Amino acid sequence: MNCIFCSIIAGEAEASVVYDDANVLAFMDIRPFTSGHLLVVPKRHASGLSTLDSDDGARIFSVAQKIAAAMRTGPLPVDGVNLHLSDGAVAGQEVFHVHLHVIPRNRGDGFGLRALPRTPNRAILDSTAAVIRGALN
Repeated sequence: MNCIFCSIIAGEAEASVVYDDANVLAFMDIRPFTSGHLLVVPKRHASGLSTLDSDDGARIFSVAQKIAAAMRTGPLPVDGVNLHLSDGAVAGQEVFHVHLHVIPRNRGDGFGLRALPRTPNRAILDSTAAVIRGALN
């Protein structure tokens, strides 16, 4: 397997580490959207959400929440934080090791979702909800 995040976790590739524990590593993104943008990854490899251990998923979110709180109260100018996880190439995933982006935000920083929201009627929402509920069973 040729996974850059696994190489970082193993200490074989460079990273600017922010947080490290037995299960999770957080390090600066080398292509940040905003200053302070970092990634939180499980140390156990999972290529996508379908293979992510649920405890690892809970832990990366918990660590991201802790880091986001520190960002908002620390000396960096941070007015808000986005958490973002892409699952699959069509969703924008480029490195196939689950990673949660922690993106510090400030007014006018140029980052944001660019899609236009739709307004489907209740029947469409109910129908889609039923399809997803069915897939859960």
